[in-house]
Amino acid sequence: MARLEPLPREELAEFEAFFSKIESVMGFLPNSLLVMARWPELLQGFSGLANVMSTGKLPQELRMLVGFMASNAAGCRYCQAHTLHAAAAEGVSREKLQALFEFESSALFSVSERAALRVAARAAMVPNAVEDEDFDALHDNFTEEEIVEIVAHISLFGWLNRWNDTFATQLEAVPSGLAEKILGERDGPEH
Repeated sequence: MARLEPLPREELAEFEAFFSKIESVMGFLPNSLLVMARWPELLQGFSGLANVMSTGKLPQELRMLVGFMASNAAGCRYCQAHTLHAAAAEGVSREKLQALFEFESSALFSVSERAALRVAARAAMVPNAVEDEDFDALHDNFTEEEIVEIVAHISLFGWLNRWNDTFATQLEAVPSGLAEKILGERDGPEH
């Protein structure tokens, strides 16, 4: 059960352009944004950050896989469901999504994807478990600008993981179905 209920969208007309953009990209409006709207300035700031994060050079597929891996390490089922849904919408195969838990050994992942996912998983641990060798692998596969983008996505999901797990944000119907299929054996979506 959610610890704070989302505000009704119709009461948030000043954010309709942002909500419409998010909805067109994700296929639904996340409840987390409707909870965040209780502090309009925070939602406005988050909107700006989300817009900046969408302009990076990394493929959206990799961004979502990085977000999933960070969310998995943090244990946030809400964000796992969202990132699985977004990755599938970007064309990531169900087989590859199911192999995320074995990315180190799966032939479905490139060397560069493995480097990024390894850092995402280890950076989301408490304490942070990223080693110099992990960063060396990033440098072997990505530019410094791309590395900053990878770490920015890990950090964004760290914030979202804490937000959604603390509020026990109710998972929306759209991302729930795929998450139940992929994560079902691993406890499924929590919220």
